[in-house]
Amino acid sequence: MKIAEAVKEIAEPIIEGLNAGIELIEVEYIKEGSDWYLRLYIDKQGGVSLDDCQLVSEALNDILDEKDIIKSKYIFEVSSPGIDRPLKTDRDFQRYKGEDVEVHLYVPVENSKIFIGKLVGRENSEIIITEDAGKGKTTERRFGVKEVSLVKRTIIWN
Repeated sequence: MKIAEAVKEIAEPIIEGLNAGIELIEVEYIKEGSDWYLRLYIDKQGGVSLDDCQLVSEALNDILDEKDIIKSKYIFEVSSPGIDRPLKTDRDFQRYKGEDVEVHLYVPVENSKIFIGKLVGRENSEIIITEDAGKGKTTERRFGVKEVSLVKRTIIWN
C-alpha cells in the first residue's frame, strides 16, 4: 500500500470524528527538492480556516508518529485545496451546486473546450451547468462525464 493511501485510511475516521464538518479531500506524499512532504487537503462547507487546519494537524500528528508509516524525515502540512481544485466526488458536486465553474472538455463543442456557468450538478453520467444567455436568461448545458477532462470552481469578475 502506498504511503498516501495508508495515511488516508488512518486520517479519514479521525477527521470525521472531530465533528467539525471537515472532509479529507486528498493526501499526497511528495518530494520537493531534498525534502519529503506529507500534505493533507481538507475542505468544509463555507471554506477552511487556519483553526480547522490546526485542529486536524493536532489530531493526527501524534497518531501518525505512533503508526510510524513513514520511516524517513518529512514535513507534515494540512491545507485547504484552494478554489481551483478539481471537483471529483459526488460530495464536491453537491457542495458547490449553484457556484460558478469551468468545465473543460477533451474535444471542442461549438469550437470551444471550456464552458463557464453555474453548477447545477452531476447526474446520470452528466455534468450540468447553466450559462448566462443575456437579458436575464440562462441556457442549460449537459456534458457527458467521459467528455469532461476537468471541472473546477472559478471566479467571475464583473
